[in-house]
Amino acid sequence: MTTEMTEAMALHPDLAELRAKYEAAAETPSARVVDGLTFLAGLYLAMSPWVVGFNHFTTLTANNLIAGIALAVLALGFSSAYGRTHGIAWVAPLICVWTIIAPWVVSGHVATTATLWSNVVTGVIAVLLGLGAMSLGMSRTR
Repeated sequence: MTTEMTEAMALHPDLAELRAKYEAAAETPSARVVDGLTFLAGLYLAMSPWVVGFNHFTTLTANNLIAGIALAVLALGFSSAYGRTHGIAWVAPLICVWTIIAPWVVSGHVATTATLWSNVVTGVIAVLLGLGAMSLGMSRTR
């Protein structure tokens, strides 16, 4: 019975129309730019400890690696299946806000000039991109 209900819901016209709207929003040039830049920001965040040179701070290195990979995976989800991942678009700005405050919050004395500049600038850019990813679905459903 549940399989029949699931199949019936997947074919429901309202659900199909809503997914089509989200997919159309994800195919616009601005959406592709936002998703691509978010992916690049996630990759930079993941490799920033080695690029900037603060990989000796193991707690912040692990934090940036995990947050960067999570952001890059979210961006890949947005670019490949926005109709199914739009519901978690709010996570991207939260990851980026965490990136901004992480040098002051993670254990150890890791708030140096290099870590602050790297995390704050990357975090601010990624927050703006994450808010842009969130707004893509909202602007098409109005």
